[in-house]
Amino acid sequence: MVLVSWNCNGALRTKFHLLDSFAADVLVIQECEDPAQAQASDYREWASNYVWSGSNKSRGLGIFARKSVELANMGLDPHGLQCFLACTINRELSVLGVWTRQSESRAYRYIGQLWKYLHIHREALEGKSTVVVGDLNSNACWDKKHPQCSHTQVVELLASMGLQSLYHHVRAEPQALEKVATFYLHRKLDRDYHIDYAFIPERWLGAATLDIGRPTDWLAHSDHMPLRIQLPLAALPAPTNRGHDEI
Repeated sequence: MVLVSWNCNGALRTKFHLLDSFAADVLVIQECEDPAQAQASDYREWASNYVWSGSNKSRGLGIFARKSVELANMGLDPHGLQCFLACTINRELSVLGVWTRQSESRAYRYIGQLWKYLHIHREALEGKSTVVVGDLNSNACWDKKHPQCSHTQVVELLASMGLQSLYHHVRAEPQALEKVATFYLHRKLDRDYHIDYAFIPERWLGAATLDIGRPTDWLAHSDHMPLRIQLPLAALPAPTNRGHDEI
């Protein structure tokens, strides 16, 4: 099964066709507009099987799937935290899409939002085939800025839930010393950071793969690079209808 995560930097209605080459089963997209309120008919048609969350109709968090996939919102209360979306895929895989945001509390901004969310919903997410994926806006190099709930603490919390970063396993690189960036501030090549992640069950690490888009291909469209994750799950059912079934 192929899962792609991408912070599209807004205006997904003009960019969704760029994702076709990934042949993804499921897409987790940050900073995308709500298809239900979008005026672009081709975007609404493309987003025929999705769930979306956000306080701004133009920039929220969406999970999109093939038409044949059973995609269901888990209905986990966000408790005012931004921005999280938990779904089940064909009743066998749980996906927690993440786009951590600023908050009024300096102690719980960005990565602190995820730290809180995981503590609140640990029981619902733990012990299942769960993937936590998205734009965490965080890196261990900034731990000192978040002493109460740092990036490292969140990584340790996820590990205690049986989830590990796929990038760090595949590349054998420690947190904070990543050699491949996922984000380019102001789209400048010398302002590169690794802030997008996929945490998957430990038992899948040996068979899963992760690829990160190249800035030469993607910087024209977003300041974030897409992550393509191949999970060792049976292929999802092929679409039963023709036309607009591929995402």
